[in-house]
Amino acid sequence: MRYAIVIEKAGNNYSGYVPDLPGCVATGATVEETEAELLAAIQFHLDGLRQDGVAPPPAHSVVEYMFVPA
Repeated sequence: MRYAIVIEKAGNNYSGYVPDLPGCVATGATVEETEAELLAAIQFHLDGLRQDGVAPPPAHSVVEYMFVPA
């Protein structure tokens, strides 16, 4: 399964979330740490859904960069 993630600068650290998994968030001191924490959060989130008998939701979000003239 492949989920889009969003990582944003948040003061002195980074914050990330998964648009297709509401409530699935993580923070880290670096982008790389935040990515690793998000991976763990996604796995934990999906395990919880499975334990509750809920199928993991399909990923629908699309991430693209748009270039805008300065």
